[in-house]
Amino acid sequence: MEYFRPIPMTDPLRPDGALPLAGGWCWFDRAEVLKRDGSRGLILAEDIPAEIRGHLTAARLPLAGMEFDRPRLMGILNVTPDSFSDGGRFHAGDAAAAHARAMAEAGADILDIGGESTRPGAGVVGAAEEIERTAPVISKLRSGGLKLPISIDTRKAEVAGAALDAGADFVNDVAALGYDPGIAALVAARGVPLCLMHAQGDPATMQNDPRYDSVLLDVFDFLAERVAQAEAAGIPRDRIVVDPGIGFGKTVAHNLELLRGLSLFHGLGCVVLLGASRKRFIGTIGGGAAESRAELRIPGTIAVMLAGLAQGVQFHRVHDIVEAKQALRLYEAVSAGEQA
Repeated sequence: MEYFRPIPMTDPLRPDGALPLAGGWCWFDRAEVLKRDGSRGLILAEDIPAEIRGHLTAARLPLAGMEFDRPRLMGILNVTPDSFSDGGRFHAGDAAAAHARAMAEAGADILDIGGESTRPGAGVVGAAEEIERTAPVISKLRSGGLKLPISIDTRKAEVAGAALDAGADFVNDVAALGYDPGIAALVAARGVPLCLMHAQGDPATMQNDPRYDSVLLDVFDFLAERVAQAEAAGIPRDRIVVDPGIGFGKTVAHNLELLRGLSLFHGLGCVVLLGASRKRFIGTIGGGAAESRAELRIPGTIAVMLAGLAQGVQFHRVHDIVEAKQALRLYEAVSAGEQA
C-alpha cells in the first residue's frame, strides 16, 4: 500500500498547478510517497491517485457552526480532580463555568468539557459520576446564555447522550469507538460531529512501552479503519474529525514523528485536530522546570501548534486560549496578511 504525504506550503507566491490543502491556507504541488519499507521520494501533486487527491484538496464542511477555511481553537475544560495539567482547579461548578466563559471571551471557538482524566495511569470513572461532573456544567453554561459550541470529551455513549441533552453539540471520543461502540449509533442519530482519536492502550497502561512498526502509518491506518466504522454506522465523513492522539501511547520519538508527518492525515478527508497542549514531551524536550510542571509548557505548546498550522491542521485543542489566540493572530498576519 502507498501513502501520500503532501508537502505543505504557505508562501503567497503560489505556482500554477498548486492544489489547496483541505481547502485551507496551505497549498501543495508535491507529495512524498510512503510505503511500509520506507520513502519512495516525491511526486507531483497531479500524479496522486484521484480519490486520495480529492480527500487532500476538498474544502472541509462546517461543523457545529465552525468553518475551517481558517484555524479554530478548542478550549479545554477539565472538570476532574486529577487531570495532569489542571486537576481540581475547575472541578467545582461555579469555577468551571467561570473558566469556560473566560475562554469564550478570550477567543475560543469551541469548549471541550471532560469529566474523566485520560492522563497516563488514570483509572476509569463510572458513567454516573462522569455525567454528574459534566452535564450540570453544560446546562449551567447554556442557561447562562453561552452560545459557543460545546464538545463532550468522553469514551461512553451514556455520558455523551447526557451531555447532548444538556446542550452539547459535538462528541470527542478519545477511544475512537473502541471503548463504547454505542457512541457511533448515538452520534448518527443525533446528527452531531464526532472526533476519533488514536490511542494505543487505555490511560492506565498506554505509556507502558508503546511500540509501532511505523507510528505515522500505523496511526493513519487505525484512523482510516475507525472512520470507515463510523461511516458504516451512518456518520458521514464530512462530520468526522480525526486526531492522531499525541501523547496517548507514544514515546517522545513517536510524538515527533507524528508531528513531522501531520499533513498525511488530510488524506482521510476529515478535519484534523491536534491536541498537544502542555503534554509531557514538551517539558522533556524543552527542559528546565517544565519537565515536572505542566503550567510551564505554554511556550512549547505554542511551538507545536505553529508547526501544525504550517501543515494545514484546522483544529487545535489547548488549555491557554489567550496565548494561543495571540500566536494565531500573529501567524495569520505574517503568513497571509490577515488577522484572526
